[in-house]
Amino acid sequence: MKHLIFLFSLLIITSINAQNFEGKGDKKMQIGANFQNNSTGIVMTYDYGLGENISMGLLGTYALDISNIDADFGDRIDVRLRFNANIGNVLKIDDNFDLYPGISLGLKNFGGHLGMRYFFTDGFGIFTEFGTPFAKYKTGDLTPAEEIQNQFTLNFGAVFNL
Repeated sequence: MKHLIFLFSLLIITSINAQNFEGKGDKKMQIGANFQNNSTGIVMTYDYGLGENISMGLLGTYALDISNIDADFGDRIDVRLRFNANIGNVLKIDDNFDLYPGISLGLKNFGGHLGMRYFFTDGFGIFTEFGTPFAKYKTGDLTPAEEIQNQFTLNFGAVFNL
């Protein structure tokens, strides 16, 4: 019980100084799991603050576990340029929380995402993102392999201030 109280106290103390999006020059790296229909993979993002509430960055994802689909490297990978509107400080929910809707332009489609970050310390937190394509580059019926990285996705993992 003493250890539990100590860990809880330590978490509260380190959370006091945690920062969400800091504006121009802010740098964030996220790494985590990517979940989508018939696939599970890894995702990594880097975001750079351009202004008080705007950031841009890159997202890379690779599908590792594909359920009975014949997919090559080009089907499994996606790289995206992304733009975020970091509105956590506008909504004033919590100093440690950031909400960021955004758009992205990738190898497979043009899409959007809604992400959330929560920081426990100045350098570490957790994130989750929901993403969906708005316009797919290939029209018509897609093969199961072409649907990978071209559908609704859920990302979850760790975020770091750099």
